[in-house]
Amino acid sequence: MTPFTANVIAVIQAIPEGKVMTYGGVAKAAGSPRAARQVVRILHSMSRKYRLPWHRVINAKGRIALDDESGSVQRLYLSGEGVEFEPDGAINLELYLYVPEADPENYFLPPLE
Repeated sequence: MTPFTANVIAVIQAIPEGKVMTYGGVAKAAGSPRAARQVVRILHSMSRKYRLPWHRVINAKGRIALDDESGSVQRLYLSGEGVEFEPDGAINLELYLYVPEADPENYFLPPLE
């Protein structure tokens, strides 16, 4: 596993219940701001193995990127955590965005074993 992949996993695991991050925000926090698509790949391939809260990662517009049944499940999970959706389906990032840099405990992400 690459250090970036390990950091992505740690960042996603640190997203608290009722908060969201964008794919780009996860990439930036993991050390590679231009790797949002890589975050998508990691979520797709490793969510189950590492029990990642995949539903807490959304696109930069505050929307669920999936438009299939998984998108409905994601919305259900987020709603269950208290995340409210705007009438147009977006999430208010000013209210629900989690920024790890604002949490001093997340400055240095723990290594994965």
